[in-house]
Amino acid sequence: MTTSDTEIVCRRLVGRTAVITGAGSGIGLATARRLASEGANVVCADIDETAGKAAAEEVGGLFVKVDVTSPEEVEALFKTAFDTYGSVDIAFNNAGISPPDDDSILTTGLEAWKRVQDVNLTSVYLCCKAALPYMQRQGRGSIINTASFVAIMGAATSQISYTASKGGVLAMSRELGVQFAREGIRVNALCPGPVNTPLLQELFAKDPERAARRLVHIPLGRFAEPTEIAAAVAFLASDDSSFINATDFLVDGGISGAYVTPL
Repeated sequence: MTTSDTEIVCRRLVGRTAVITGAGSGIGLATARRLASEGANVVCADIDETAGKAAAEEVGGLFVKVDVTSPEEVEALFKTAFDTYGSVDIAFNNAGISPPDDDSILTTGLEAWKRVQDVNLTSVYLCCKAALPYMQRQGRGSIINTASFVAIMGAATSQISYTASKGGVLAMSRELGVQFAREGIRVNALCPGPVNTPLLQELFAKDPERAARRLVHIPLGRFAEPTEIAAAVAFLASDDSSFINATDFLVDGGISGAYVTPL
């Protein structure tokens, strides 16, 4: 049973403001829905204006168009959130890409490497840098950065820049969580396993053999649904996770704990 099968009755985030990057689809959209259902004021940030606006309208939130690789636009995003709702309580730094030209280190060009690093890692740096001063003034906050289970495991079906970027997100989240803990700010790296999102569907549609090689390693025998990852974000955003900090929060169906999976 997934969270989509049950009615959400938690109201842990009433009155809190959540900024979500990549809110127009996939994990970001599912999380916008979940956090709004728990009472949060949701700021939906996305470079895709159509998808981002639709997400914001659906959840009764605010849309901000943003290029997460732009320091000025990221600063404006968090200022807009604060100016609109009076606080920045939750930052879910989730925007990311996984383009087809990011593959083996032997075939991935420097331009592809840099593009993935900019979107997946530098954007998280920029979002944390912009969100932290608001949280410092408030004396509280929860930052959740989307890493991946690949940050702690190796894969022969490599996406070298994606993997490296997620490792960077994990290490940075751990350090920030330690640095700002005594100011009431928690920082955690969310590490999903493969998730049934448009990004994954597109990747695997182009290479069914790669999809099959990955699926066999998941003890639960399926990919995660976005709502299941959103539930984890809601937990990390709430006071229910008040002693969880500076860690990798794995939601991977058991992949990282498996040696041999069931038949």
